[in-house]
Amino acid sequence: MSTEPETTKDGEPDGTEAAEVSEAQAELEAQRVERERIERRKAEKQGPVESGTKLSGVAADLLAAVRAVESGEKPVAAVFADEPRRAAVAPEPVRRLPRPVAEPVRPGAGSVAAVAEVLVAGGAPQGLAGQVLGVLGEGAGDRLREDPWQLLRVPGVRLEQADGFARALLGGESSPGDERRGRAVVGWLLEQAALAGHTVLELPALTAALAQRGVPEPDDAVQNALAEGEALVFQDALEAEGGEGVEGAEAAVRVLVGLERYALAEESLADGVGRVINSVPKEGGSGAEAWEAAASGAAGELVRAVAGHGLVLHTGGAASRVEVAELMRVAQGLGLRVWGAVHGPVGRARFAALVGEDGPGVVTVAGLVGGLEGPGRDAEGAFDLDLLVVLDAPQLDVETAALVVESLPDGARLVLSGDPGVLWSVGAGRVFADLLAVRVCPRVASRTPDPGPLGELVSGIGVGELNQVEAPGKEVVIVPVRDAGEALHRTVQLVADSVPRAIGVPVEETVVITPGHGGAVGTRALNAALKERLNPGPGRFGGFDAGDRVVYSPVPGRVLPGVVLGADSEGLRLSCSGEEVVVAREQVERCVRHGWALTAHQAVGGRWPAAVVVLPGDAAQALSRPWVYTAFGRAERHLSVVHGVEQALPRAVAEVPAKPRTTRLPLLLSARPGEDG
Repeated sequence: MSTEPETTKDGEPDGTEAAEVSEAQAELEAQRVERERIERRKAEKQGPVESGTKLSGVAADLLAAVRAVESGEKPVAAVFADEPRRAAVAPEPVRRLPRPVAEPVRPGAGSVAAVAEVLVAGGAPQGLAGQVLGVLGEGAGDRLREDPWQLLRVPGVRLEQADGFARALLGGESSPGDERRGRAVVGWLLEQAALAGHTVLELPALTAALAQRGVPEPDDAVQNALAEGEALVFQDALEAEGGEGVEGAEAAVRVLVGLERYALAEESLADGVGRVINSVPKEGGSGAEAWEAAASGAAGELVRAVAGHGLVLHTGGAASRVEVAELMRVAQGLGLRVWGAVHGPVGRARFAALVGEDGPGVVTVAGLVGGLEGPGRDAEGAFDLDLLVVLDAPQLDVETAALVVESLPDGARLVLSGDPGVLWSVGAGRVFADLLAVRVCPRVASRTPDPGPLGELVSGIGVGELNQVEAPGKEVVIVPVRDAGEALHRTVQLVADSVPRAIGVPVEETVVITPGHGGAVGTRALNAALKERLNPGPGRFGGFDAGDRVVYSPVPGRVLPGVVLGADSEGLRLSCSGEEVVVAREQVERCVRHGWALTAHQAVGGRWPAAVVVLPGDAAQALSRPWVYTAFGRAERHLSVVHGVEQALPRAVAEVPAKPRTTRLPLLLSARPGEDG
């Protein structure tokens, strides 16, 4: 690795906050409210309410907290901290993307006023009426009067704020032991756990969290939530150590509690996987002989596995995509209807080029599931295809995976391909890792290595080793910094000058990756500095100017990188991977951010010719092997590391693996007949 000389210090650190991995949870929550606010804002006569406008005290704090989560300015409370949360990218060149479909929630002005009246009575800002209606539905005002802790269902509301609201409405009747409070806190904790990736929680973990939040009888609170149908309970038998039970002894059982939506998704996914595994795949060409004849080269093992199995897991780095592309061409040549699905528009364009102009079609997962791209559906509602290949499989959350598998016709093959070392999905679950662990189908590990010094570096990180690599072409450069101010200065210098001049990669093909949004060297500070240097302007269009690099989050789990074209009466106009997107004015603050600098969670699934990874001193606690592996792996030709964490970096690579997520999928899959891969 090359090391650039240190520069003189040009500023003192101004107190960076820890770049917690839960920052990406704020992204998810910000996107979830998008579908609801547009119509409700029209219904609110007073128009949009800004954080703290004409409010003070508790009301201002509450509105500010909700707005902060909506805009991504602050993370959701990380009750169950988990590993960093990624973001994907989504859709193809030169056409206009459809607007996100809004939820059919159109409350009238009377409903808004009724909810606003209750909110004001409880000391909460009336501007939250739209969000409350979206969560609680018609009659939300009456529901809040009867159970003020229902306010906890609004994203961004903290428990202490809901408690204050309840005290204002109920007076002396409000108490920490109120049965209504206990039920609400159970649901809130399970939602927080889902944001951290868990589909369920073990009962002891849930009751401990309830006790920490002042619920005097945690077991009773859980039982009440179960009785009201606000949560589900599961008793999963565990194997004794070594896989054998003890004769005459009761089997060990773990009790799990979860929300219905994730429980149903996991069970549906497990059923669908079992169906795909056990259905007879549709033959192509002359049958097995034709597959065998076509199985050659790097993709030979993968082709043979797919020939005789409904589900195949394929693992490997970026270079392994050539094997998947060859498999798709082979299957198409055998007469099968073949489609590939990726998680973003940049990845789609790149993979389509790899498959070839005459090869099978490539779509985004969101477009496929939503019916906006791909083969369409047959008379029974199933995808009209014989083989589906999903790349970047670690990004599949349990709900999306369930939708994909449920939509496969009988006899169709499914290949899930991805790099198991990257950050897991934004949504709940760890589908790809769970499938790899249970060994219910063939698993094919790519033997195609990622090339060059960057490939060597990232491969080492994947196995817990941060190796020094020879980089004669300055493929890897380490830039030591002493403090946050110097890190900010050197990052801007690298992007605007050093990388274009010394490496030949233009600014628009360089991405900056940092652990979090906040702090002196988070995405907000970096984007402000990069805008000032690269595209200065007054922010004419809601804080943006033509030419600004941005990221647009239209729906949960999707991040589209783009460039601002301008604005008109319809809203902010963006170009995202060659497609024109119009973001309505009321969505801009919530859904669009500057995008020269991203978190690793936003960048996962994409690759750029050059990447500048910024590791300020206060980032040490946020680092893990998956985070470093993901961030460093976004670079194709050149990687600069602005390094201020000293030994925390090799320690994170060697000692901090992915944090576990509690899911039921492995047990559900193990209970079904399948094939041992």
